Amino acid sequence: MTQDSRQSVYERITATIAAAIEAGAGDFRMPWHTDGTMSAHPVNITTGKPYRGINTIALWAAAQGAGYGSAIWGTYRQWAACGAQVRRGEKAALVVFWKIDEREEDAGDMDDGQSDPRRRVLARGYPVFNAAQVEGYTPPPLPALPASARIAHAERFFAALGVTVREGGTRACYIPARDEIRLPPFAAFRDPIAYYATLAHEATHWTGHPDRCARELKGRFGSESYAAEELVAELGAAYLCADLGLACEPRPDHAAYVASWLTVLRNDARAIFTAAAQAQRAADWMHARQPFAA
Repeated sequence: MTQDSRQSVYERITATIAAAIEAGAGDFRMPWHTDGTMSAHPVNITTGKPYRGINTIALWAAAQGAGYGSAIWGTYRQWAACGAQVRRGEKAALVVFWKIDEREEDAGDMDDGQSDPRRRVLARGYPVFNAAQVEGYTPPPLPALPASARIAHAERFFAALGVTVREGGTRACYIPARDEIRLPPFAAFRDPIAYYATLAHEATHWTGHPDRCARELKGRFGSESYAAEELVAELGAAYLCADLGLACEPRPDHAAYVASWLTVLRNDARAIFTAAAQAQRAADWMHARQPFAA
Protein backbone atom coordinates (compact mmCIF):
# COMPACT_ATOMS: atom_id res chain seq x y z
CA MET A 1 0.00 0.00 0.00
CA THR A 2 1.46 3.36 -1.00
CA GLN A 3 1.76 6.36 1.32
CA ASP A 4 -0.99 8.09 -0.68
CA SER A 5 -3.40 5.16 -0.31
CA ARG A 6 -2.56 4.86 3.39
CA GLN A 7 -3.38 8.53 3.87
CA SER A 8 -6.60 7.96 1.95
CA VAL A 9 -7.63 5.32 4.50
CA TYR A 10 -7.10 7.80 7.34
CA GLU A 11 -8.92 10.56 5.51
CA ARG A 12 -11.88 8.40 4.43
CA ILE A 13 -12.55 7.01 7.90
CA THR A 14 -12.03 10.39 9.56
CA ALA A 15 -14.44 11.99 7.08
CA THR A 16 -17.10 9.35 7.83
CA ILE A 17 -16.81 9.85 11.59
CA ALA A 18 -16.67 13.65 11.35
CA ALA A 19 -19.81 13.63 9.20
CA ALA A 20 -21.60 11.44 11.75
CA ILE A 21 -20.57 13.76 14.60
CA GLU A 22 -21.74 16.80 12.68
CA ALA A 23 -25.04 15.14 11.74
CA GLY A 24 -25.82 14.42 15.39
CA ALA A 25 -24.60 17.72 16.77
CA GLY A 26 -28.09 19.23 16.97
CA ASP A 27 -29.24 16.87 19.71
CA PHE A 28 -25.72 15.80 20.64
CA ARG A 29 -26.20 12.25 19.41
CA MET A 30 -22.79 10.95 18.49
CA PRO A 31 -22.08 7.75 16.52
CA TRP A 32 -20.93 6.05 19.73
CA HIS A 33 -24.22 6.60 21.56
CA THR A 34 -25.90 3.19 21.71
CA ASP A 35 -28.92 1.68 23.43
CA GLY A 36 -27.04 -0.88 25.50
CA THR A 37 -28.53 -3.94 23.81
CA MET A 38 -26.44 -6.98 22.95
CA SER A 39 -26.39 -5.74 19.34
CA ALA A 40 -24.62 -2.50 20.23
CA HIS A 41 -21.06 -3.72 19.66
CA PRO A 42 -20.04 -4.37 16.02
CA VAL A 43 -18.92 -7.96 15.49
CA ASN A 44 -17.48 -9.92 12.58
CA ILE A 45 -19.71 -12.55 10.95
CA THR A 46 -16.89 -15.10 10.58
CA THR A 47 -14.98 -14.81 13.85
CA GLY A 48 -17.81 -13.65 16.08
CA LYS A 49 -15.32 -11.28 17.71
CA PRO A 50 -16.09 -7.61 18.32
CA TYR A 51 -14.25 -5.00 16.29
CA ARG A 52 -11.90 -2.81 18.29
CA GLY A 53 -10.71 0.77 18.51
CA ILE A 54 -11.18 2.92 15.42
CA ASN A 55 -13.06 0.12 13.65
CA THR A 56 -15.73 0.15 16.35
CA ILE A 57 -16.24 3.89 15.92
CA ALA A 58 -16.14 3.68 12.11
CA LEU A 59 -18.83 0.97 12.04
CA TRP A 60 -20.99 2.77 14.59
CA ALA A 61 -20.79 5.85 12.35
CA ALA A 62 -21.61 3.84 9.21
CA ALA A 63 -24.57 2.13 10.90
CA GLN A 64 -25.91 5.44 12.19
CA GLY A 65 -25.63 7.07 8.77
CA ALA A 66 -27.38 4.22 6.96
CA GLY A 67 -29.87 3.33 9.69
CA TYR A 68 -28.70 -0.26 10.11
CA GLY A 69 -30.18 -2.10 13.08
CA SER A 70 -27.69 -4.97 13.02
CA ALA A 71 -24.18 -4.95 14.46
CA ILE A 72 -22.96 -7.89 12.33
CA TRP A 73 -20.43 -7.07 9.60
CA GLY A 74 -18.27 -8.98 7.14
CA THR A 75 -16.40 -8.76 3.88
CA TYR A 76 -18.04 -9.79 0.60
CA ARG A 77 -16.25 -13.15 0.75
CA GLN A 78 -17.15 -13.75 4.39
CA TRP A 79 -20.83 -13.25 3.63
CA ALA A 80 -20.55 -15.56 0.62
CA ALA A 81 -18.93 -18.23 2.81
CA CYS A 82 -22.02 -18.02 5.05
CA GLY A 83 -24.28 -18.65 2.07
CA ALA A 84 -25.41 -15.02 1.93
CA GLN A 85 -25.20 -12.54 -0.93
CA VAL A 86 -24.48 -8.83 -0.69
CA ARG A 87 -27.16 -7.04 -2.67
CA ARG A 88 -26.10 -5.35 -5.87
CA GLY A 89 -25.38 -1.65 -5.46
CA GLU A 90 -24.79 -1.78 -1.70
CA LYS A 91 -22.08 0.57 -0.44
CA ALA A 92 -19.37 -0.89 1.80
CA ALA A 93 -18.04 0.62 5.03
CA LEU A 94 -14.29 0.75 5.59
CA VAL A 95 -12.36 -0.91 8.42
CA VAL A 96 -8.60 -0.88 8.95
CA PHE A 97 -6.11 -3.53 9.94
CA TRP A 98 -2.40 -3.08 10.43
CA LYS A 99 0.18 -5.29 8.78
CA ILE A 100 3.08 -5.65 11.21
CA ASP A 101 5.96 -8.05 10.58
CA GLU A 102 3.72 -10.25 8.40
CA ARG A 103 0.94 -10.20 11.02
CA GLU A 104 -2.33 -8.30 10.78
CA GLU A 105 -3.83 -6.73 13.89
CA ASP A 106 -7.07 -4.91 14.50
CA ALA A 107 -6.68 -1.15 14.20
CA GLY A 108 -7.81 -0.77 17.81
CA ASP A 109 -4.41 -1.97 18.90
CA MET A 110 -2.36 0.49 16.85
CA ASP A 111 -1.76 4.14 16.00
CA ASP A 112 -1.86 5.39 19.56
CA GLY A 113 1.17 7.58 19.03
CA GLN A 114 3.33 5.19 21.04
CA SER A 115 3.95 2.40 18.52
CA ASP A 116 7.49 1.10 18.14
CA PRO A 117 9.01 3.14 15.27
CA ARG A 118 11.38 0.28 14.44
CA ARG A 119 8.50 -1.90 13.26
CA ARG A 120 7.26 -1.56 9.71
CA VAL A 121 3.57 -0.76 9.92
CA LEU A 122 1.19 -0.59 6.99
CA ALA A 123 -2.47 0.42 7.20
CA ARG A 124 -4.74 -1.77 5.11
CA GLY A 125 -8.34 -0.84 4.42
CA TYR A 126 -11.01 -3.51 3.96
CA PRO A 127 -14.58 -3.00 2.72
CA VAL A 128 -17.23 -4.64 4.90
CA PHE A 129 -21.01 -4.92 4.63
CA ASN A 130 -23.69 -4.97 7.31
CA ALA A 131 -26.14 -7.83 7.75
CA ALA A 132 -28.86 -5.44 6.61
CA GLN A 133 -27.17 -5.29 3.20
CA VAL A 134 -27.26 -9.01 2.44
CA GLU A 135 -29.80 -11.62 1.45
CA GLY A 136 -29.89 -15.23 2.61
CA TYR A 137 -28.81 -14.65 6.20
CA THR A 138 -30.87 -14.99 9.34
CA PRO A 139 -29.17 -13.59 12.45
CA PRO A 140 -29.21 -15.77 15.56
CA PRO A 141 -31.48 -14.67 18.40
CA LEU A 142 -29.72 -12.44 20.91
CA PRO A 143 -29.79 -13.35 24.59
CA ALA A 144 -31.97 -10.98 26.58
CA LEU A 145 -30.00 -9.76 29.59
CA PRO A 146 -32.23 -7.99 32.13
CA ALA A 147 -31.25 -4.49 33.21
CA SER A 148 -30.76 -5.68 36.80
CA ALA A 149 -28.08 -8.15 35.67
CA ARG A 150 -26.30 -5.49 33.61
CA ILE A 151 -26.26 -3.09 36.56
CA ALA A 152 -24.92 -5.75 38.93
CA HIS A 153 -22.21 -6.57 36.40
CA ALA A 154 -21.29 -2.87 36.12
CA GLU A 155 -21.12 -2.55 39.91
CA ARG A 156 -18.68 -5.45 40.14
CA PHE A 157 -16.62 -4.12 37.24
CA PHE A 158 -16.00 -0.66 38.71
CA ALA A 159 -15.56 -1.98 42.24
CA ALA A 160 -12.72 -4.20 41.02
CA LEU A 161 -10.78 -1.16 39.76
CA GLY A 162 -10.17 0.19 43.25
CA VAL A 163 -10.93 3.73 42.11
CA THR A 164 -11.92 6.26 44.77
CA VAL A 165 -15.39 7.64 43.99
CA ARG A 166 -16.87 10.36 46.18
CA GLU A 167 -20.49 11.37 45.72
CA GLY A 168 -21.79 14.88 46.26
CA GLY A 169 -22.42 18.12 44.43
CA THR A 170 -23.85 18.47 40.95
CA ARG A 171 -20.83 17.89 38.70
CA ALA A 172 -19.10 14.72 37.54
CA CYS A 173 -15.31 15.01 37.20
CA TYR A 174 -11.95 13.36 37.79
CA ILE A 175 -9.59 15.35 40.05
CA PRO A 176 -5.96 14.45 39.20
CA ALA A 177 -4.49 16.20 42.26
CA ARG A 178 -6.55 13.94 44.53
CA ASP A 179 -6.66 11.01 42.11
CA GLU A 180 -10.36 10.60 42.73
CA ILE A 181 -13.65 10.75 40.87
CA ARG A 182 -16.46 13.03 42.00
CA LEU A 183 -20.02 12.18 41.03
CA PRO A 184 -23.42 13.62 41.96
CA PRO A 185 -25.36 11.37 44.34
CA PHE A 186 -26.66 8.16 42.80
CA ALA A 187 -30.26 9.35 43.26
CA ALA A 188 -29.55 12.47 41.18
CA PHE A 189 -29.23 10.44 37.98
CA ARG A 190 -32.29 9.69 35.86
CA ASP A 191 -31.62 5.95 36.17
CA PRO A 192 -28.85 3.58 37.35
CA ILE A 193 -27.51 3.02 33.83
CA ALA A 194 -26.92 6.77 33.43
CA TYR A 195 -24.90 6.70 36.66
CA TYR A 196 -22.63 3.89 35.45
CA ALA A 197 -22.25 5.42 31.99
CA THR A 198 -21.03 8.65 33.61
CA LEU A 199 -18.74 6.68 35.90
CA ALA A 200 -17.30 4.94 32.82
CA HIS A 201 -16.43 8.33 31.32
CA GLU A 202 -14.69 9.55 34.45
CA ALA A 203 -12.97 6.19 34.98
CA THR A 204 -11.45 6.52 31.52
CA HIS A 205 -10.01 9.90 32.58
CA TRP A 206 -8.72 8.16 35.74
CA THR A 207 -6.73 5.64 33.68
CA GLY A 208 -4.61 8.48 32.28
CA HIS A 209 -2.71 8.73 35.59
CA PRO A 210 1.08 8.05 35.34
CA ASP A 211 0.67 4.89 37.47
CA ARG A 212 -1.89 3.46 35.04
CA CYS A 213 -1.92 4.16 31.29
CA ALA A 214 0.30 7.26 31.62
CA ARG A 215 -1.66 9.05 28.93
CA GLU A 216 -0.06 12.34 27.91
CA LEU A 217 -1.65 14.06 24.93
CA LYS A 218 -0.03 17.51 24.96
CA GLY A 219 2.90 16.37 22.86
CA ARG A 220 0.52 14.87 20.30
CA PHE A 221 -2.24 17.49 20.27
CA GLY A 222 -0.72 20.64 21.77
CA SER A 223 -3.37 23.25 22.57
CA GLU A 224 -6.09 20.80 21.55
CA SER A 225 -5.03 18.20 24.14
CA TYR A 226 -7.95 18.98 26.48
CA ALA A 227 -10.51 18.36 23.72
CA ALA A 228 -8.60 15.21 22.70
CA GLU A 229 -8.66 13.88 26.28
CA GLU A 230 -12.41 14.46 26.46
CA LEU A 231 -12.80 12.56 23.20
CA VAL A 232 -10.72 9.68 24.59
CA ALA A 233 -12.97 9.60 27.67
CA GLU A 234 -16.11 9.65 25.51
CA LEU A 235 -14.86 6.77 23.39
CA GLY A 236 -13.56 4.82 26.37
CA ALA A 237 -16.93 5.12 28.06
CA ALA A 238 -18.66 4.00 24.86
CA TYR A 239 -16.45 0.90 24.65
CA LEU A 240 -17.11 0.02 28.29
CA CYS A 241 -20.85 0.61 27.99
CA ALA A 242 -21.00 -1.68 24.95
CA ASP A 243 -18.99 -4.32 26.79
CA LEU A 244 -21.19 -4.09 29.89
CA GLY A 245 -24.48 -3.88 28.00
CA LEU A 246 -25.20 -0.36 29.20
CA ALA A 247 -26.79 2.42 27.19
CA CYS A 248 -24.37 5.18 26.19
CA GLU A 249 -26.63 8.17 25.74
CA PRO A 250 -26.07 11.86 24.97
CA ARG A 251 -24.94 14.05 27.85
CA PRO A 252 -25.99 17.69 27.35
CA ASP A 253 -23.03 18.90 29.43
CA HIS A 254 -20.69 17.56 26.73
CA ALA A 255 -22.38 19.41 23.86
CA ALA A 256 -19.78 22.18 24.11
CA TYR A 257 -17.07 19.74 23.03
CA VAL A 258 -18.60 18.86 19.66
CA ALA A 259 -17.12 21.84 17.80
CA SER A 260 -13.67 21.26 19.32
CA TRP A 261 -13.77 17.55 18.39
CA LEU A 262 -14.61 18.42 14.81
CA THR A 263 -11.72 20.90 14.77
CA VAL A 264 -9.31 18.25 16.02
CA LEU A 265 -10.48 15.71 13.42
CA ARG A 266 -10.41 18.13 10.52
CA ASN A 267 -6.95 19.43 11.39
CA ASP A 268 -5.45 15.96 11.62
CA ALA A 269 -6.73 12.89 9.73
CA ARG A 270 -4.97 10.59 12.19
CA ALA A 271 -6.33 12.23 15.36
CA ILE A 272 -9.39 9.98 15.68
CA PHE A 273 -7.16 6.92 15.21
CA THR A 274 -4.98 8.03 18.11
CA ALA A 275 -7.97 8.88 20.32
CA ALA A 276 -9.67 5.57 19.56
CA ALA A 277 -6.49 3.60 20.25
CA GLN A 278 -5.91 5.41 23.55
CA ALA A 279 -9.53 4.80 24.55
CA GLN A 280 -9.25 1.11 23.67
CA ARG A 281 -6.04 0.90 25.70
CA ALA A 282 -7.82 2.44 28.69
CA ALA A 283 -10.75 0.03 28.37
CA ASP A 284 -8.38 -2.93 28.03
CA TRP A 285 -6.49 -1.78 31.14
CA MET A 286 -9.71 -1.75 33.15
CA HIS A 287 -10.80 -5.14 31.82
CA ALA A 288 -7.42 -6.61 32.76
CA ARG A 289 -8.03 -5.62 36.41
CA GLN A 290 -11.15 -7.76 36.66
CA PRO A 291 -10.92 -10.93 38.77
CA PHE A 292 -12.56 -12.89 35.95
CA ALA A 293 -10.15 -11.57 33.27
CA ALA A 294 -8.45 -14.28 31.25
